[in-house]
Amino acid sequence: MTFYISKIFWLVAQPLSLAFFLIVAGLLAGFLRWNRIRTLSSVLAALVLFLTLFTTTGAVLLQTLEDRIPRAALPEGGPACIITLGGGFEADVTTARGGYEMNQAGDRFVETLRLAREFPQARILISGGDGSLSGDFEGDAVIGSRFLAAFGIPETRLIREGGSRDTFENADYTQALLAENGLERCLLVTSAFHMPRSIGLFRKRGLEMLPWPTDFRTTGKASLGLDLTQPSVNSQLMTMAVREWIGLAFYSMAGRTSTFLPE
Repeated sequence: MTFYISKIFWLVAQPLSLAFFLIVAGLLAGFLRWNRIRTLSSVLAALVLFLTLFTTTGAVLLQTLEDRIPRAALPEGGPACIITLGGGFEADVTTARGGYEMNQAGDRFVETLRLAREFPQARILISGGDGSLSGDFEGDAVIGSRFLAAFGIPETRLIREGGSRDTFENADYTQALLAENGLERCLLVTSAFHMPRSIGLFRKRGLEMLPWPTDFRTTGKASLGLDLTQPSVNSQLMTMAVREWIGLAFYSMAGRTSTFLPE
């Protein structure tokens, strides 16, 4: 139930959706002649749109998360295992067309492939099922295995966790597979902005991961200011940042992580 509630909540809470609902609320308030509410809703909607489209707020918020946890030092001889969290493929497209169409987070699997070839002794655990509300698509464990196999990674090295629908379930379901296969202190590969929340979840379960962030979205040099050149990019960065910060807050309040901002 929590999974579905979080999905519905995010449909409303993401910046552009929030601006839309504030505009609708303002129109309804105007129709009912609630002038103060109409004005407040309009001002809030304009502020959300301005910050989302025409400032670097999203980049700065995302950059803070990306800089939080650096890559770990590799153990001597290389890692015994690599855990890759899903989210790197366009599941609806690949389900319909086959193959392995990547999205912006596809770097997770490109980096996993590079690591797999550099450390041929490492087992690879791909964690990711179908995170859609419909449940009709292939998960990243399936698509990712197909992707790695296409580049010569043998099936015997792969462990699939295909039941998880979000990051909490990634950690929850992966724990049993690690114990079953006698694996520990694995490299954890995920997007840099997603690493604090992921590390926090694994640590809460007593699992010490070696963070290996990838898929950076910011330069590391962003500062607050106006940016009128790329509103669509600013919107994407703000949306990702808000989602991640809300996720961190929720997981902390729910006791799923030990701290609000793991490091």
